[in-house]
Amino acid sequence: MEYGLILPTNQDNPASAAPLTGLAVEAEALGFDSVWLGEPRPYGRLEPLTLLTALAQATRRVTLGTAALLPAYRDPAQTALVLASLDLIAEGRLVLGVGAGFPGFGEQEFERVGVRWKTRFSHLDDTVTLWREMWTSRPASFHGKVLHYDRLPGAPRPARPGGPPIWLAGATPAALRRTARLYDGWLPYPPDPEDYARGLATIRAAAKRPVTPGLFATVFLDDDPERGERALAGYCQANYGLPLERVRTIQTLLTGPDVAEQLARFAAAGARHVQLRIATVDPRVFDHQLIKVAELLSVLRRTLGDESP
Repeated sequence: MEYGLILPTNQDNPASAAPLTGLAVEAEALGFDSVWLGEPRPYGRLEPLTLLTALAQATRRVTLGTAALLPAYRDPAQTALVLASLDLIAEGRLVLGVGAGFPGFGEQEFERVGVRWKTRFSHLDDTVTLWREMWTSRPASFHGKVLHYDRLPGAPRPARPGGPPIWLAGATPAALRRTARLYDGWLPYPPDPEDYARGLATIRAAAKRPVTPGLFATVFLDDDPERGERALAGYCQANYGLPLERVRTIQTLLTGPDVAEQLARFAAAGARHVQLRIATVDPRVFDHQLIKVAELLSVLRRTLGDESP
């Protein structure tokens, strides 16, 4: 098992990269295996690939990931150059979790950048295919289902042969098929461990190569379940503008005195890389929760038989 921390780009005071860089260094010291950045909401916060460059220079051991990047917001060919450069700066520690947008939030942003919402999955798959070709074979042109380039710029070879692993965020039947066909890892957030196990079994039955099983889990550690539920509800409202009851039908949201046992059920279902998002936008609460989450990792490693940091 490996455990990652999703850094809080949606905190109330995101004006400087220094606090987030400091959190990445602290996470490395606390024994996390990886640190991750998502597309911040609301938009206009720090851009994740730029911030990952700073994290790559500030850290030495942890994997650096996106959970999840929305490639549609960026020019595909130019982004291949950016990611190859970032992987070189990180000395091969980059992993890319990617997604195609969240219904109810992404439609206007996709319209703004000129990507059709109805073709977002084909756009994402074409983008990933383009990246890999630019990182390996330096094609002169590219013609996918929706992306077409008659001329392409050259890109540096990433530090990792073939480029950074690319994980797909999604758990619909179509996403499972696409994960098996094209992606190196799977990064869903299903509420039910049994659904996770079924999805992973579907991927493994169809995939012709190993697919890394990840899990995106939002947690608030509190022995008082009612207080934990209030914290989750406040976070869902602040982050999505949606009630907890709605978000809970879609995402892994954990609180109460048995979070370790809840995560162990996902481990039993096959999850091997757990990315933990702390459910608060208050920096002071986050700092307090981070210590608790680090203690949780010690419990999980003892419970699951992995004592290595």
